[in-house]
Amino acid sequence: MSDEVLFLLVMISMAIWVTVSREVVKPSKLNRMKMLTLLSAGSLSTLIITINLFQSLMM
Repeated sequence: MSDEVLFLLVMISMAIWVTVSREVVKPSKLNRMKMLTLLSAGSLSTLIITINLFQSLMM
């Protein structure tokens, strides 16, 4: 994966996790479907970033 794509993925992942944290602290009722979608997307992006970084360490 090129550095530009990885950088873009990191920025998107950070935005997702910031959105998750804002949703959690909202005083209104939680939207379970939105939270599930955000948590899944954040976890998947974090997993991809972690795998990519470990692969670059092995080279």
